[in-house]
Amino acid sequence: MKSIKNNKIIRNLFQKLYYQLCQRHFYALTGPIRSLPDFIIIGTARSGTTSLFYNICEHPSVIPAAYDEVGFFDSNYHLGINWYRSMFPTKKHMEKVKKNTKFAMTGEDTPFYIWSPTVARRILKIIPNVKLIVLFRNPIDRAYSNYHLGIRAGSENLSFEDAIQSELDSLKNSEIESDDDVKKYTIPRSYIAKGFYADQLKIWLKLFKSEQLFITSTEDFESNTENVLNKIYDFLEIPQINLKNLGKHKVASYPPMKDETRKFLVDLYKIHNDELFRMISNEFDWNK
Repeated sequence: MKSIKNNKIIRNLFQKLYYQLCQRHFYALTGPIRSLPDFIIIGTARSGTTSLFYNICEHPSVIPAAYDEVGFFDSNYHLGINWYRSMFPTKKHMEKVKKNTKFAMTGEDTPFYIWSPTVARRILKIIPNVKLIVLFRNPIDRAYSNYHLGIRAGSENLSFEDAIQSELDSLKNSEIESDDDVKKYTIPRSYIAKGFYADQLKIWLKLFKSEQLFITSTEDFESNTENVLNKIYDFLEIPQINLKNLGKHKVASYPPMKDETRKFLVDLYKIHNDELFRMISNEFDWNK
């Protein structure tokens, strides 16, 4: 057991040095003079968070992370805070942007953060005043999109109906009891569980002030993009602007869902959706 622990420590140290020096080069070495994010889009997967992130960053006062889905607070935490800082602009760059636009902020998006209590506690410890943005998509459409991602990746070979039944059987027979266990969100075919939004949001409401969270839906973002973005700019306390270069990222097409499957999932999700709506004092048009 001691040997296994020592091997893990050595492996983590090697990865830390490799990713800082070989992958991030001088960016990691300049970590101490770089900023930490002012905002993070924490969820949800297959909901349009990449499009939301890059559209937010069209604002002249917002500087994006080096790339989207940094994943520091979950899978890359062992790489250290300087590796994370390497993803963001230098404080000098931030000062320059602030001088030119009167405001400056930076942020990242990792939609897998939302279901992890460990991630929430890590963020609270390192950047307790960070602003958190949540993009919730109709869980039925989110699940179907996630399923087709698996089809394209070659990791899924069942029909959608068989895949969700397989997952529901696993959830029914699961012995997962701890709120700290993210297994039901990360195992293969966790299409349905990832749409239990109320369970995930509770994690963040326990640790952060409600005014630190901005919650919207994919459907509102797609139909009222500029309006939603300006609400987010208000939330970030930067001026509203009229954006001209709005775009979508990671868009895919696939056949429509069977009507009977959608009806089944509407009934399945209704209790979970209603709980979420009560929590956020808002209602999205999902229960049909």
